[in-house]
Amino acid sequence: MDEENLISVVISFRNEEENIPELIKRIKESIEKTGYKYEIIFVNDASTDNSLEILKEYAEKDKRIKIINLSRRFGYNQGIMAGFCYTKGDAVITLDADLQDPPELIPELIKKWEDGVDIIHTVRKKREGESKIKNILTKLAYNIINFVSELKLLQNAGNFKLISRKTLNEILKLKEKDPYVRGLVAWTGFKQDYIYYVREKRYKGKTHFPFLRSMGPFMEFISGVTSFSILPLLYIVLLGIILTFLGIVFLLLSIFNFLQLWIGLIIFLSGIIVFSIGIVGVYIGRIWKEVLDRPNYIVESTINIEDEI
Repeated sequence: MDEENLISVVISFRNEEENIPELIKRIKESIEKTGYKYEIIFVNDASTDNSLEILKEYAEKDKRIKIINLSRRFGYNQGIMAGFCYTKGDAVITLDADLQDPPELIPELIKKWEDGVDIIHTVRKKREGESKIKNILTKLAYNIINFVSELKLLQNAGNFKLISRKTLNEILKLKEKDPYVRGLVAWTGFKQDYIYYVREKRYKGKTHFPFLRSMGPFMEFISGVTSFSILPLLYIVLLGIILTFLGIVFLLLSIFNFLQLWIGLIIFLSGIIVFSIGIVGVYIGRIWKEVLDRPNYIVESTINIEDEI
């Protein structure tokens, strides 16, 4: 251990007033066991509860607790990228504010980093408090992303991870819109390892991304699919060739008055066309955002951060 090394912890959050005190307590206890200096950077994604007021009280007493307030709600990944820009640490740890990812794993993450690993992922071997259908759909989403993308994500590896400064410097060079952070981290390469753990239930409060009742998980999935591959577009071309052949077959059948087949073909093709246009539209949307070149976030104010970026 080098006592001069600094560990940065980045937390992108919104409305976590019930969890913040316990989160800070457990992060501090975990890092202080290692003997490293540290900073905890909270990126406030326009919270509407008392989260900011609570954090200000802690920040007044401890300058290692730093706050970045975004000007409006920009999203989890954008918050993480904002936090990255303000870190000074030799290694950076990201985790969620709901305490489903236990801070007690931080010493183990740091130990692997000391051994020369640049990226240490945490992989959930079990998810407490989550339904079977959510687990099945999550696994399916990972499989689809890995199938259509050049990027191979570890199953059940979320946003709780350690990233070396060397890796973070490369990530900060990337200027793409709608960053898929967990994908970008894996994409950089370098030496990677992982730690298995049991993901706990949310400590307090309700999830901000209720499954099947929030666009968050769906948008995260779409971003994962389209950020690292054009393979879905190639599948559309192949599908078009197959459907053209089937169309000829059904057209011949319709000549012999098999009208029900003809109607079925129209419905089927209509669905495929709409689906294909949707995929192409997503890619065009990403291009549109790149052309506009708007920033991924706007910082309204900071607390305990001396050097503005």
